[in-house]
Amino acid sequence: MAIGLGSNIGSRLAHLRAAASDLAEVLAGIQWSAVYETAPVHVLDQPRFLNACCVGWSELAPSDLLDRLASIERTVGRSPRGIRFGPREIDLDLLLYGNEVVSTGKLTIPHPRMHERAFVLVPLASVAPNWQHATLGCTVADLRDRVCANGVRRTTWVLTKEGK
Repeated sequence: MAIGLGSNIGSRLAHLRAAASDLAEVLAGIQWSAVYETAPVHVLDQPRFLNACCVGWSELAPSDLLDRLASIERTVGRSPRGIRFGPREIDLDLLLYGNEVVSTGKLTIPHPRMHERAFVLVPLASVAPNWQHATLGCTVADLRDRVCANGVRRTTWVLTKEGK
């Protein structure tokens, strides 16, 4: 599975690292992208984000994994939902789950907007460039190459499975 992480309020890097530490207890064989600083999308009047992605595997079913991600968000300090696409302490998105396609009222896999988002595709392509999108039929690297990556800047920060 592939998970996207983002934070743009409070101690952004600390939020990402706390989430990374918790994710290491959920996913095996985890690989991390670098951390990227990115411009906000949709709601532009907010602080810049720090974003990263990870890939790994878990025996949790997609809906159970989504519940676990929501629990990690609460543990890290995410406030109850405010403005859609607005500021947040932490955001964890389940992007891909193998080659599965899921569509329920609660969950859509592949993530329905990931193919439009450079802040997802640039870090994800660094750890899973050849992962095939289950409905679009192209790789993550192909999708990355189709989006404008202006406003996506790699930092020197990294997240390890220990969250450091």
